[in-house]
Amino acid sequence: MNIEDLLRETLSDMAHEEQPPPPGRFFQVNRGRSRRRSLSLVAAAAVTVMAVGSTLVVQGLSSRATAPKDFTGQGSGETLAKTEQRQTTLTVKEGLRLAQILKQLSTATGRPLVEFERAAKDGRALGLPAYAKGALEGFAFPATYEVSPTSSPDELLAAMVTRFNRVAENSNLVDGARRVGRTPLEIMTIASIVQAESTNRRDMPKIARVIYNRLNHTPEMRLQVASPTMYAMNKFGIKASNEDLKSRSRYNTYARLGLPPGPICNPGADAIEAALKPAAGSWLYFVTTDPEKGITKFADSESEFIKLVEERKNEERKKNHRTG
Repeated sequence: MNIEDLLRETLSDMAHEEQPPPPGRFFQVNRGRSRRRSLSLVAAAAVTVMAVGSTLVVQGLSSRATAPKDFTGQGSGETLAKTEQRQTTLTVKEGLRLAQILKQLSTATGRPLVEFERAAKDGRALGLPAYAKGALEGFAFPATYEVSPTSSPDELLAAMVTRFNRVAENSNLVDGARRVGRTPLEIMTIASIVQAESTNRRDMPKIARVIYNRLNHTPEMRLQVASPTMYAMNKFGIKASNEDLKSRSRYNTYARLGLPPGPICNPGADAIEAALKPAAGSWLYFVTTDPEKGITKFADSESEFIKLVEERKNEERKKNHRTG
């Protein structure tokens, strides 16, 4: 039984229960957790997520409570119609950071941002897999959602995690990670870097290969990609300044070996697939030579890399000349 069927069955069960089912029915939690966390678990478990094509319809218990009246002819059809009219279509794009997504949800629902920030901190309560280690960054899956006005922050974020879990299952994430010698969290971290560094879907497997080649290089190479460093500095862009490169953050891949400690954005299915199945090649470098046209080129030697950097600088000079 998948999670959507389980949640639908639970809603039906709850209609006949005097007390809500214990949170442990859905998630394993520490009994010493606070009462607030337990309430969040119940709220997250109560979310109904219904697939409609590529769209998820997210409804809270309060919105579904009108359903029985709809079938009794007591005038509640009008209530349901008004509820449906107030639904908001929300598209979360690939590559957004969690902070950006929370702001988008706040704007779309009219709820205070702090409510979403509070719900996001209780990551395990949202149904995150154990390998996420309780952190929501990277697991708020980008998709289109039909949001009911009665949906709570817990319910909305739980719906995004539900969508991620479905994609993870379809892509065989856990077994796939084992096959390439990485943990599922490392795969999601690689996928987030691929998403942040790619200008188009076509280049994603090749960028993933560059990351693997650098991680597996002997002697060890630093990743030296800008996006994790920019994430640590709360900045955006494809180039880090000299000051940025001095950061002591664990996300500074210019100063530290290996991957950053976790995802830097929320990748889509294509980036996850690329991280699991990188292209074959010996590349160690990639340079986006023309950001406007989305052109990225690859090299397997430092001399070739330097030529690509010069090519990008020439494109930047041409652009500045045209706009100047």
